Amino acid sequence: MTVQRPDSGRPDPTVHVDVLAPLVEAAQRGSSDAVAALVRATERDVMRFLRSLAPAVDAEDLTQETFLRVVRALPGFAGRSSVRTWLFAIARRVAADHARRAACRPRVAALPDWQTSAESAVGPSASCFKEHHALADLVRCLPPQRRDAFLLTQVAGLSYAEAAAALGCPIGTVRSRVARARDDLIVAMRDDGPAVRTRAS
Repeated sequence: MTVQRPDSGRPDPTVHVDVLAPLVEAAQRGSSDAVAALVRATERDVMRFLRSLAPAVDAEDLTQETFLRVVRALPGFAGRSSVRTWLFAIARRVAADHARRAACRPRVAALPDWQTSAESAVGPSASCFKEHHALADLVRCLPPQRRDAFLLTQVAGLSYAEAAAALGCPIGTVRSRVARARDDLIVAMRDDGPAVRTRAS
């Protein structure tokens, strides 16, 4: 929720009210309805964020894992950051844990999902389908620090301040990483391939 400037009637982007905080407070008091409402209010954004970090076939399971961790972590949430910042920090850790586990086991092609994707690409929408997945692949090829900053601000919709809190770094660093990620993506798209620089920041 964005607060209106009293003198102009326009939104003031520097002032925000965390509308999810009352749900978390009620959930901490044991309200299952509040937990359900919190999930409904944030599940879509969390899943979209996780789809950018992991294969789409895994996104639903990772979203469920994220909210399981959220419920377990509720007693320790003290409101030092916004609820959205807290949620996406947990989702980011879930994705990182998944990536580490995946790296330790053989990759198995998910044939039914591949077939569904291929079938949906046939016809007039084929070009858009290919472009979407090509861009998603390029984003996943970004150096992790740049990728996370880019996804939190450009996909998940967090402010630079919220992303900085989730990533544990200064706002200026987030801005720099996002700018570099954009440059990397422009170069990669121009070269029609994953020509993304490999520097970490």
